[in-house]
Amino acid sequence: MFFKSKKPEPVKDDSSAKDLALITQMNQDLATTLDLNETLQNTLEVIIKRINAQAANVFLIEEKKQVFQCIASKHQAYLEEYEIPLTQGVMGKAVLQKKCIRVGDVRKDVREIAEFYFDLDNKTNFTTYSVLCAPLIAANECIGVIHCLNKKTTNKLFEESDRKLLETLATPAALAIRNARMAKELIDKNIMQKEIEIVGDIQKTLLSKNKEAPFPISGINIPAKVVSGDFYNFSDLGDGKYGFGVADVSGKGIKSSLLMSKASSLYRCLSKTMFSTADLLDLLNKEICETAARGMFVTMLVGIYDSIKKEILLSNAGHEPPLIYSSDGKFSNYTEAGPPLGIMPKIKYKETTIKFSQSSMYIFTDGITEIKDPKGEMLGAEGFQNYIKKYQSTPNNERLKIIIEDIVKSGKIQKDDLTIVVIDGK
Repeated sequence: MFFKSKKPEPVKDDSSAKDLALITQMNQDLATTLDLNETLQNTLEVIIKRINAQAANVFLIEEKKQVFQCIASKHQAYLEEYEIPLTQGVMGKAVLQKKCIRVGDVRKDVREIAEFYFDLDNKTNFTTYSVLCAPLIAANECIGVIHCLNKKTTNKLFEESDRKLLETLATPAALAIRNARMAKELIDKNIMQKEIEIVGDIQKTLLSKNKEAPFPISGINIPAKVVSGDFYNFSDLGDGKYGFGVADVSGKGIKSSLLMSKASSLYRCLSKTMFSTADLLDLLNKEICETAARGMFVTMLVGIYDSIKKEILLSNAGHEPPLIYSSDGKFSNYTEAGPPLGIMPKIKYKETTIKFSQSSMYIFTDGITEIKDPKGEMLGAEGFQNYIKKYQSTPNNERLKIIIEDIVKSGKIQKDDLTIVVIDGK
């Protein structure tokens, strides 16, 4: 009896299955971290091992400078010291064509030799024989490249199968890097926001706390954002005298808030020993001129209320004229003013003494009068006066808060810091 011999079964090439498993594992591993450095190191470790490369790097695109910057490298030193133009080398070609590029032999492959950036070898003391370069594309945006150098074989040359593999591995790597970058940007933004909030909290400590009646001065500051460019301060100087100051820094943002903090700190310190409002502004102006950024300035009104003599000593550096509301229901202004602080160093400010009895003085920043309704109409000085009349009988430590609440409830939209200080003269 004769039996047919069985044909030998072909040996299955399971490299495809292994690569699929590797990609799946790579996706899972990279998804577990949003730390950019850890993501990059994990990515390069996987790629070097699978492709059997001597070295590998990740270059990300710096949009403003239009250069490649190395942010992770395995086994090739000093790369972080150099920036490579986007148009240079295999990396530039990979980004332009949005496909993985292979240079089989950088010294013999005449089709690609012009693409290799030999200057990088000279700078990093490295000898390149063969190159793979895959663009990192996520959400249709090329964010950089993965750069592999020299296969760890006798001839050190990559093959076409290596190019296809790197092209496949670059996809999950690009997504992981993009997610990690976004996470880092979000964390940095949150840190910055937290720091801004801390600045805002510090600013609040620079403002004087309102006291119960019969203390004659009260103030309020409502920032338009987290930090404010306005400030006020008042203090009991003894012998029936009270010092006060209100200021508004030009511009918005952190720079303005920092200048505000400096001006406020200087005022708090100097006002306790200087009882000439003109001399006080002279010194504040000199200090602010020395350090204020170009184009920045501070409008400021300072004064001393003498409750025994029934008078106020005032000096004004470009600030809004204060409103004086007398017991007969009439308003008047103190209009004498010099230039804002920080514009010219050699300025001599003037001071004026005015009689002040049975009246209230309202010092404010332009955020009050320039607040607008939905139609774009500003409140203006006259509109502000109506609110003063409405709540004049309310104790001053509650009055300003009620005025601002009523203004906002009426539909006015706050776009600038709101600051008011009131001095009640008996």
